[in-house]
Amino acid sequence: MNPLIMRGGLAAALVLGVLTAPSFAGKAGIGWQETIAAKSGKAKTLAELARMYDSSPCVECHQEQHDQASKSIHSRSLFGTARTAMTIMTTIENGLMEEPYSGVKSPKDVKVEHLMGCAKCHLPQLADAEDSVAQELVTTLYGWKEARAKKDKEGAKKLEEKLKSVSINCLVCHNRNAITHKWQDGYPKAGVVYGSKDGDHPSDQFPKMAKSPIMDQAIQCGQCHGLGPNLELDEPTQCCTSYGSYLWAYKAEVGQENCQDCHMKNSKLGHNIQSYRDAAMSDKAVEFKAEAFGYYWRDGAKIRPRAVVKVEMLNKAGHSIPDG
Repeated sequence: MNPLIMRGGLAAALVLGVLTAPSFAGKAGIGWQETIAAKSGKAKTLAELARMYDSSPCVECHQEQHDQASKSIHSRSLFGTARTAMTIMTTIENGLMEEPYSGVKSPKDVKVEHLMGCAKCHLPQLADAEDSVAQELVTTLYGWKEARAKKDKEGAKKLEEKLKSVSINCLVCHNRNAITHKWQDGYPKAGVVYGSKDGDHPSDQFPKMAKSPIMDQAIQCGQCHGLGPNLELDEPTQCCTSYGSYLWAYKAEVGQENCQDCHMKNSKLGHNIQSYRDAAMSDKAVEFKAEAFGYYWRDGAKIRPRAVVKVEMLNKAGHSIPDG
């Protein structure tokens, strides 16, 4: 086991300083030049960024996993249920444009760095793109919003699909974000898929397999569903997420399950990673008991019927509920 990927309580605190979303621009470490981003060069368009992390060749051999993943919210991480797309625009208008030193007076001023507060989780590979991609992304978001306002369903759908062309896909988890402690374990290499074992891989694009030190560890998910704030940013920001309560409440009490156990293996949904939106997941997460009885209460000279309902809810999940 990787000595820096430790379990529970005090040990987990030691990894806080290195839990950051990967970025490959100007790295001081050795080996970052072998990454997909370094070999491809920074993407100049959304289409180039999509090609840089194109996971379509994976479908040929991993159809089942691909079909599962396509049902997960990860497959549309930038768009979400439309709420994510709207929230990014809210972040620009009510966040960046109101922060006097951000340099953003209008959406036309937005650069990659400005979007990483959201993109570090919703599209971490945006760090491997030039500012022109940030501008294309912003233009697409506002174009989609405008098309919806005009009831232009066809136009809105076209722009929605463009936003969904980049997402958390196979190569983000199985290559780009497959290694957290890069100065200890090395940078993820182009042409390699990371998983549970080393060996050859029958693919022209990715001819090698390598073991990821974190693929079966909760820290793989903790990169995005993290402890926050992520202090590597000039403007530290972090949504309320699950990994912190998992470490401090569940693992500290010697809980034995990982994120992958509950949300992938035990749910039998595989790569269709679900949470509270799935009724079966909710049923497993919360034990609910209710007891009700009626009686008559004398209120002065009047006798009134009353009811008592006693509700007990037990959180059986490995983290706080609700989560984010």
